[in-house]
Amino acid sequence: MADYTTNTNFYEPWLEIAIKKVLCVAEKNDAAKGIAELMSNGRSRRREGLSVYNKIYEYEYNLFGQNVTICMTSVSGHLLALEFKAHFQKWHSCNPVMLFDAEVEKYCPDNFVQIKRTLEREVRQCQALVIWTDCDREGENIGYEIIDVCKDVKPNIQVFRARFSEITPNSIRRACESLTEPDINVSDAVEVRQELDLRIGAAFTRFQTLRLQKIFPGSLSNQLISYGSCQFPTLGFVVERFKAIQAFIPETFFKIKVVHEPSEEESVEFGWKRHRLFNHTACLVLYQMCMENPMATVISVTTKPKSKWRPLPLDTVELEKLASRKLKIGAKETMKIAEKLYTQGFISYPRTETNMFPKNLNLVPLVEQQRQDNEWGPFARRILESGGPTPRNGNKSDQAHPPIHPSKYTNNLQGNERRLYEFIVRHFLACCSKDAEGQEMTVEIDIAKERFSASGLTIIARNYLEVYPYDKWYNKVIPLYAPDTTFQPTAIEMVEGQTSPPQLLTEADLISLMEKHGIGTDATHAEHIETIKSRMYVGLTTDQRFLPGELGMGLVEGYNSMGYEMSKPDLRAELEADLKLVSEGRKDKASVLRHHVAKYKAVFIESVKKAKKLDEALSSYLGEAQEFTEQEEQELEMPLPVRKCLQCSRDMVLKKKKDNTGKFLSCLGYPACKAVVWFPDVVLEVSRDDSICPTCRPHPVHMLRFKFKRGSLPPGMPLEFVGCIGGCDDTLREVLNLKYLHGGGESRTQVNCSSAFSQSNHPRPNPKCNDFLWYYPSYCRKFS
Repeated sequence: MADYTTNTNFYEPWLEIAIKKVLCVAEKNDAAKGIAELMSNGRSRRREGLSVYNKIYEYEYNLFGQNVTICMTSVSGHLLALEFKAHFQKWHSCNPVMLFDAEVEKYCPDNFVQIKRTLEREVRQCQALVIWTDCDREGENIGYEIIDVCKDVKPNIQVFRARFSEITPNSIRRACESLTEPDINVSDAVEVRQELDLRIGAAFTRFQTLRLQKIFPGSLSNQLISYGSCQFPTLGFVVERFKAIQAFIPETFFKIKVVHEPSEEESVEFGWKRHRLFNHTACLVLYQMCMENPMATVISVTTKPKSKWRPLPLDTVELEKLASRKLKIGAKETMKIAEKLYTQGFISYPRTETNMFPKNLNLVPLVEQQRQDNEWGPFARRILESGGPTPRNGNKSDQAHPPIHPSKYTNNLQGNERRLYEFIVRHFLACCSKDAEGQEMTVEIDIAKERFSASGLTIIARNYLEVYPYDKWYNKVIPLYAPDTTFQPTAIEMVEGQTSPPQLLTEADLISLMEKHGIGTDATHAEHIETIKSRMYVGLTTDQRFLPGELGMGLVEGYNSMGYEMSKPDLRAELEADLKLVSEGRKDKASVLRHHVAKYKAVFIESVKKAKKLDEALSSYLGEAQEFTEQEEQELEMPLPVRKCLQCSRDMVLKKKKDNTGKFLSCLGYPACKAVVWFPDVVLEVSRDDSICPTCRPHPVHMLRFKFKRGSLPPGMPLEFVGCIGGCDDTLREVLNLKYLHGGGESRTQVNCSSAFSQSNHPRPNPKCNDFLWYYPSYCRKFS
């Protein structure tokens, strides 16, 4: 096993400190059990945790140069989840654009609370914590969730990170001998991705679901119309291929084919060197020339060695693609099985971007343990007898894990688990073997100065093909031709054909495109593909190719028509590149988060403004859109919020008056909440400004841009200006003749309409607080 850890002894000061008990935490119970088995030589003592699915294994071990008691337990993936604060969680609680800036918090889901309590209970008795989660980005982040929970209980607990790529005795021993520090940069990259996925996904999903359910009640009344910044480009690849097929116009081409049958058993087809022509007349002229002098002269006969390359070592993406193509096992099931094989110790860590074996990884023992198998054991022995494994290496390394390979022999698996394990073993043995070798003979002939050629192949040594039945290579025998000899072809034909459209994408094709354009990671490809299937954005043909559904087509066409090609990979690819830089410590977490939130927020705002393009695109697939009244149309437009209502905490937005004579500021809680601001007739125009008042609360209170009638303002005041109606702008209060209402409900002698806030949840303001809600006097009387 390769040593991918840094052999630092940063914990050497601990050698002088007595450590009695160490808490070790793995990512899953199976991994905890397997690691405990190896560290304890099968002598661990099992006891129950507070979660019935996460056991505790205790045993003695020499760690930090001391004999200590190890308490090994596990989580079940992520221990904590990210969510908006409570008042933003309900779908109608705010305009979705607010979700780009809304407060978020981490919490422990109910089904993981008992796991959290187990960690809190166990860490109290321990002096050190060792993280044994998977050594990838998600594993590092899960590790920090464990650290946070444990440090809340025991702030001075010492924390270490075990790094390993397979659950085998040597790998686990090396991990214990070279404990390192957890990597905060890698965890930060996950934090950025989680927050962006939450904000972007929630904002777009709420917007398009709420809008489209109303516009197409017959088709989408109960449909969740989700959006994800990885999910959507994945859908885009499927739609783009389908549209390319639809737009394809076949072209007729012409070519000359020569056939020679020296005997009844032999037949050779010579291909035209020009390949094909799209001009019928030109091809016909050349064909007639050949027919006028149809004797073929052998110009050359060449032979050269031909090789079929053995496969490269296996990385995650290649495993997903090959399992889909060769075994007909989907990417999601492939990774589920691979994770299980890994936790059982049968294969190395299955999430890796590496396709080259490190020089310090001894492959001989890995080949030796496969000698006992009845099917591929003889091939493994031949590798060892002919000089040992000589892998063909690629050029990718994530500097964390080696390529996927078998780490332990087993013959007790069944079904797809056995098929996938066998594939991984055979692939490993094949790449450690030699290329298949053959001899290729090429014959070139001349007929009326037109050149044609034919090739034959003789396989000399099958080598890796003997153990790797997933690749095919066949002998192709052609007769022996001598240079400068002539023969009469059996047939010379002018053949007509048509160009063919591309095919619909297979799962392997889709994963290749996602990898090429940086959409998602090797850990998430299968998840994004599964999402677009479950949302019915795409379906599968009988030969398992992706076909976009009506909803998927309409969404992609609608967003693309807005000018923001959100189904293209560029937006997400830029994010993935930045996440890599964060994980390497080359970019700051906060700045990357700010940049991408601002970018997606701008796209969201423009998308809402152009939402009718989405309606139009979907109408061609789902039928005519529902017709609405003008007021309902205004609600569908989802105007941007000016501020929170002090009475019910819903958004207050600008709406048009029924007679189109102006706008008013209304609470989205209407008719249950009747908080409103009417502007007098002197206001010709009012609109929301992007600037935010630094004083008024609750934050944010947006400024308003006003345009007044000439002669309505005091001398010297401009007819157009930006002001705040949150309560801090005395000039605007006088100009609009507005009365104010304190959020807490002051006495009637001070405020004319305190009854409006008798049910308010807004806290009583400080005397210096500018937390005011303004009402036009005529409307104020309704609350008296």
